[in-house]
Amino acid sequence: MRKRKLYPYAEVYALGQYISMSAHKARRVVDQIRGRSYEETLMILELMPYRACYPIFKLVYSAAANATHNKGFNPANLIILKAEVSEGATFKKLKPRARGRSYPIRRHTCHIRIVLEDLTWHGLQPARDYLNS
Repeated sequence: MRKRKLYPYAEVYALGQYISMSAHKARRVVDQIRGRSYEETLMILELMPYRACYPIFKLVYSAAANATHNKGFNPANLIILKAEVSEGATFKKLKPRARGRSYPIRRHTCHIRIVLEDLTWHGLQPARDYLNS
């Protein structure tokens, strides 16, 4: 039996498929941003030194654009609800080696899904609003 979501209209997502990196390397970055606010996530992704940060940054930015354009949400009220990385297809090719042999090359890919949620649907405000009042 499926569980029903309490506020299904407060969620927006972006999906990146066949991103050319291993899922293990992308998970290292995604684990750092899960549960954080949208603005904090962008700052973290700009400053982290990993190659996986750029495609994840683009996905978070795209999910926020979907939220503002499709649902009219304010980006200041968004948080990263879910961030999932799953393994994609592995592209295989052969590289010629010495003495007529071949060496297999495997290019790993991954699928990344970023789900944003608007806090105002729950009657909550971001933490920075509590600090200013």
